[in-house]
This record gives sequence, structure tokens and C-alpha cells, in this order.
Amino acid sequence: MKKLVPKHPLAIRWMHWINFPILAVMIWSGMLIYWANDVYKIRLGHNILFSFFPESFYKSLHISFRLAEGMAFHFVFMWVFFLNGLLYVTYTFLSGEWRYLLPNRHSFKEAGLVVLHDLHIRKTAPPQLKYNGAQKIAYTAVIVMGLGSVLTGLAIFRPTQFAWLTSVFGGYGSARVIHFLLTLGYCLFFLIHVVQVILAGWNNFRAMVAGFDVINDPPATAIIPETPPATATITDSPKKDPTHEK
Repeated sequence: MKKLVPKHPLAIRWMHWINFPILAVMIWSGMLIYWANDVYKIRLGHNILFSFFPESFYKSLHISFRLAEGMAFHFVFMWVFFLNGLLYVTYTFLSGEWRYLLPNRHSFKEAGLVVLHDLHIRKTAPPQLKYNGAQKIAYTAVIVMGLGSVLTGLAIFRPTQFAWLTSVFGGYGSARVIHFLLTLGYCLFFLIHVVQVILAGWNNFRAMVAGFDVINDPPATAIIPETPPATATITDSPKKDPTHEK
């Protein structure tokens, strides 16, 4: 027997699906800006150990420098990204959804068990309610990363007007590095999130679309009353002695 169980409210689903294309545009436009000034490399002395986008990458994909286009898209969609994130955090707080989302002291241990299960080292996954420990940590971390992206983005976008904010992040160059690393974090989260959704199956995906889970409700095999019925004691009533009858 199948049973429908509510899981994700409508507001959470709307903001989730709105954020998906917004974040994709933000990453794409951010890459256009970065490709126009590709400066980050891992060096050892004068030797380059690793380059995020080597010269062969640009040549093979015929990537042209489109700085103006990237900045135009980035500066428009950053406000949509900010407003959608603000609405999400506000709704999560006011509706009480944060209680399901915020990690607790057991979340990190549970996240380790989830990872072991995903790697097929542990046979059974730990029991969970709405989110498991790994999801709580990941989703909370993305919210913090979003705040970091907004603040470092403002420090880069208006380094003179927000000079105090730029100095908090260690200057313009440091703020740009942090902004870039956060973008790499989004890409990693995107990849892991999509893989986990595929592994979790259709029911998990449908919950974010329709708002409910479909679970198997096992039929009851016996009905056991909560309290046993009162037992009646049968006693023989005293018989009247006919000799006493008048």
C-alpha cells in the first residue's frame, strides 16, 4: 500500500528551481570575466604546477575574451541571486524549516556514516528524518557560501564605495581570490548534488517537484489494543435456602 507524505513546501520548491538557472548564469558569466584575465595558477617558484585553464583549453574550444558581456550578465543576475537567497533565508527562518536544515552535534558523525554508505563500505545508511547529516552540512554551507559570494562580490564591484568591506577580506586581490574559490565550491556542490539526486532515485526528485514522498505503508497484521479489556469475575450467587422461605 502506497502512502503520500508531504516533504517540501511550495515556497522552498519555487526558490530551489529559480536558483538553479540563476546560479548557472552567475557561474557562466563569472567564467567569462575570469577568462578575460586568467591569473590564477599554482606555482612552485617560477614553475607552474597547475593552471585552471591552460592555453590548450582556450584554443580547443575557440574561447574569445568577452569581458563586457560577462560583466553585464553578472551584474544584473547578482541582484536576482541576492533577492532569491534573501527570500529563502527569510522563509526558512519564519516557517521553522531551519529546524530540519541546521546541523546539530550529531550531524558530522552521521555525515561520515552517509559517506561510508555511499562508498559501499557501510551496508546500511543511518536513519534520517527530512535531511541526513551530510545534507544538513552541505545545504547550510551553501547558504554561508552565498553570503560570502555577495560580500566579496560587493568588495570587488565597488572597492571604493565599500572600502571597509574590501579591507575586511584583505584587499581587492584577496577578495577576488575568495570569490573565485567560492565559485569552485559551487561547481563542486553542483556536481555532487546532481550525482546524489540521480543515485537517490525518482522519488527524491519528485519530492522537489511535487512536494511529497511516496512510501510503502505496510499493512497491519494484527490489531493490538492499547489497554487490555477489563476481565469479569464470575461468582456463584448465594442460593436462597427454601427452609427459610415463609
